[in-house]
Amino acid sequence: MASSHTPIRIVSLQPSATVILDAIGEIDRVVACTKYCADIVPEVTRNRRIIVADSWTADAAQIVSTRPDLIIASVPYQEQAVIEILKCGARFLGLSPKTLADIYTDIATIAGVVGASDRGAEVIAQMQRRIEEVRARSAGLGRPRVFCEEWGKPLIASQKWVAELVEAAGGDFIGAPGRQISAEEVRRMDPDVLIAAWCGAGDRVPLEKIVGERQWQSTRGAQTSRIYCIRDEYLNTPAPTLLRGLDALASAIHPEVFARTEGIRQITCVPSSTA
Repeated sequence: MASSHTPIRIVSLQPSATVILDAIGEIDRVVACTKYCADIVPEVTRNRRIIVADSWTADAAQIVSTRPDLIIASVPYQEQAVIEILKCGARFLGLSPKTLADIYTDIATIAGVVGASDRGAEVIAQMQRRIEEVRARSAGLGRPRVFCEEWGKPLIASQKWVAELVEAAGGDFIGAPGRQISAEEVRRMDPDVLIAAWCGAGDRVPLEKIVGERQWQSTRGAQTSRIYCIRDEYLNTPAPTLLRGLDALASAIHPEVFARTEGIRQITCVPSSTA
């Protein structure tokens, strides 16, 4: 039972917040969320929750109509979106994680706000145990050099938490996490494994096309057919969902140890050079 000071009606403008609330057993507090939340937590669509705009395009009228007592959103968002959120008059929790430690803090914070601190601590411990299990299994193996991108135009390397997961899975993350990088620079670094997880693209990254356009055919990753797409939700949602991304990364980096899992696609036919 909720205490008098915990929010009863939560509007989640960010999938990670919805995933966290689901993981700690408090999804019933969510009265409205985004279509992206529904993609990763199908439960929200079965109980007729209102679908609203996300952290980038928040609309005050939409949010106010749901009568929230807490709004959860996440950076980065547009200045106008922040104005719209603040106009609603409800309490506002803004998240901005960059590392796994930040994500654990976000889980603890959300759990504390809804009076479920013990469950939040359990979820954090489960994540940490699983990550350490994978780290232990990959210890002593060779460490392939891995380039993982979260966007293609411009080309942007995945976030710091993804770099941490790559390291746990037995790889060496190359490039600066979360920073723009040129296709030429990636080609010069010659990664052993190439991974794309584009925000909002699900598993639909056109791997053959981008390898050809970027002239990556000569990289070690392309020469050994180690080019993968991992579902966006599994690597770009800073929440317990990352454990699915960890499994996918492990199977891409060390397929000799980790079995192929869901949410990962590989190309085996590298397009010919367009140079």
